[in-house]
Amino acid sequence: MIGGRDQAAEIAATGTTVDVGDATTRYLLYGLLPSWFVPGLADWAMHRRTRIEDTAGTKESLIHSLMMAEVGIPIAFTLRYEVNPLLLTVQLGGAAVHEATALWDVRTAVDSDREVRPVEQHIHSFLESLPFGALASLMCLHADQVTSLLRGGRDDPDAWRLVPRRRPLSRGYLAGIGLAIGTCVLLPYGEELLRCVRTARRNKKRTRDETKWQAEKAQKGS
Repeated sequence: MIGGRDQAAEIAATGTTVDVGDATTRYLLYGLLPSWFVPGLADWAMHRRTRIEDTAGTKESLIHSLMMAEVGIPIAFTLRYEVNPLLLTVQLGGAAVHEATALWDVRTAVDSDREVRPVEQHIHSFLESLPFGALASLMCLHADQVTSLLRGGRDDPDAWRLVPRRRPLSRGYLAGIGLAIGTCVLLPYGEELLRCVRTARRNKKRTRDETKWQAEKAQKGS
């Protein structure tokens, strides 16, 4: 504690100041959001390792797509529009629905006998906590909009409409994030869904062929 006060006094003496809002914004844009892709890729690898296509199959893969939409839509809006009561409502709703869907996802995997290993469960803890961490940081940055939301947006004509960002993010940053989403989210999870669909069709055809063969065998026997 004493060391912390001494450090604070030293910073004050040298005239160095820290813009907490700017630092938090940089953390969200260049730290938390990019790091989100790491556990996402790790989770996909675990699904592949436990052969999701032969267990939970298409159902669980579609649930994964739903969860990505529940997180992706609020993120896309936040990158494009100002934080206000409407956007906070979208963010809070997305986080709540994402949490409920995460429970459904694990239940689906367990009921299908797909092995959900401890490592995968630990990966899930990151995927579930990151949205809440991001949302908490945003709410601290925009405490005035949180207050406006609690008051129902009264006396704020822009409270319940999407307002383009006054300081738009650079095209380079948006292009980089878009490329990362395509490479680390859309591509691997699209491959997962395609793999599950192909396996389901193949199994359905095999079952149909076996049924047909059994029927023909029975007919010949009679």
